[in-house]
Amino acid sequence: MSKETKTGDRRERGLATYREVYGADAALPSGGFADFFDLLIIDQQFSEVWSRDALPIPMRRLLTMGVLAATRRFDILEIQFARVLETGELTEEQVREVVIHLITYVGTPSSGDLYRASEAGIQAHRERLARKPTGE
Repeated sequence: MSKETKTGDRRERGLATYREVYGADAALPSGGFADFFDLLIIDQQFSEVWSRDALPIPMRRLLTMGVLAATRRFDILEIQFARVLETGELTEEQVREVVIHLITYVGTPSSGDLYRASEAGIQAHRERLARKPTGE
């Protein structure tokens, strides 16, 4: 198998996993940053890590949520909260419980940002549901 075929297979697997994690309509960067993103994020993180069988995506997502909260990446955490609601991995009550659990580890100074990220994720999910045609 040629290097291009292996890279193509890896990219395909990575993109499929990325879309499973973030949704079919998840944005991908374009321009100068795209090569870097494809290599490190799609080909490595999603193709080689997120796609492994030992931990299912919902477990990996909870781990990721902890890291995102600890590193104060509430913008990405908001996306994750909305996505777990969309996939049915968690309920609104469980999203709020994740926030309560994380606050005890990342500290009270982050509590407001964690709360805002969870509520924004819940609101984004509700708005998405409201836009869906009935019967879907």
